[in-house]
Amino acid sequence: MKLRVDLAGKSHSYDVLIERGLLGSVGKWVSSLWAAQKIAVISDDLTASFYAEKVMSNLDKAGFDASLFIFPSGETSKSIATAEAAWNFCAAQALTRSDGIIGLGGGVVGDLAGFVASTYLRGIHFLQIATSLTAQVDSSIGGKTGLNAAAAKNMIGSFAQPDGVLIDPDVLATLDERCLREGMGEVIKCALIADAELWDKLDKMSGNDILDNADDLIAYAVNVKRKLVMEDEFDNGSRLLLNFGHTIGHALEATAGFGELMHGEAVSIGMVQMTRAAENKGLVKKGLTDKISDMLHKFGLPVSYEPWEPGKIYQSLMHDKKLRGKTIQTILVTEIGKAEIHPIELNEMMDYLKK
Repeated sequence: MKLRVDLAGKSHSYDVLIERGLLGSVGKWVSSLWAAQKIAVISDDLTASFYAEKVMSNLDKAGFDASLFIFPSGETSKSIATAEAAWNFCAAQALTRSDGIIGLGGGVVGDLAGFVASTYLRGIHFLQIATSLTAQVDSSIGGKTGLNAAAAKNMIGSFAQPDGVLIDPDVLATLDERCLREGMGEVIKCALIADAELWDKLDKMSGNDILDNADDLIAYAVNVKRKLVMEDEFDNGSRLLLNFGHTIGHALEATAGFGELMHGEAVSIGMVQMTRAAENKGLVKKGLTDKISDMLHKFGLPVSYEPWEPGKIYQSLMHDKKLRGKTIQTILVTEIGKAEIHPIELNEMMDYLKK
């Protein structure tokens, strides 16, 4: 399946390819997009242990001069220190502005590789090969890159669109159960904000049938994201809907210590917390929190976290990218498949952090 991302004014467009077995023809795919050149493939040690040899061999056979930069897996590596090591690696390989970067991995790899590409020599082109469910349904599409700082997740970053995204659902078989289920947090979010049909599909599925249904789940979720990205590339309007659960989720990731909670797990908790608070305020229908919680439970995702420390979470919220002055652009799901932007004064956010 090919899904086209056409940005406003068509200043940049690219395809998201979703097909089982695509990783085996990665050299052909890159050749269809880029002329022969130097390529830095950026990956983490875990992903590289599964797929680096295949990718590097494919690129070599296709006539590319490819080198491999590997960093330790995990959210803590999404840092300035790792980015600097990658910049120095690119320089050592004598990459020029005619050369490119490929991110091979999950969300951490994609965010880091995209940021390095967008800043090395003031920007070189790049491609995404997404290998985790979270990356395939969310972070590889849309051009957001980012690094973490002590104060907040993704505090440092850029908007930089790739030249293409390759998604091979077969690679999900190498994920452990927690990593696979974590990606369902973003799939369920997409259903909640914009796709009641996807919600119905999830409702009929067994919680253990993720891999068998991966092709459809990825396509549904990518379509939700691509539509919102095309409407609002720079996150000033409708694209904000994709942040449902993320305001509290990102703050929780930071306060829990990066790596303690996986991204999809934190988003799951954030979606439940926001909806429960909105129910208590009479802003959404009663019973919606239970529906969301039941769906998350079915797919093995958490709906709460201990220790719950509202003060620390609130302090992290003060660095949220959706903060405009003293107002934060939160997202509420009003019914399954529909969401709205709900501006809240920052001091009111404490109400949404109460258990």
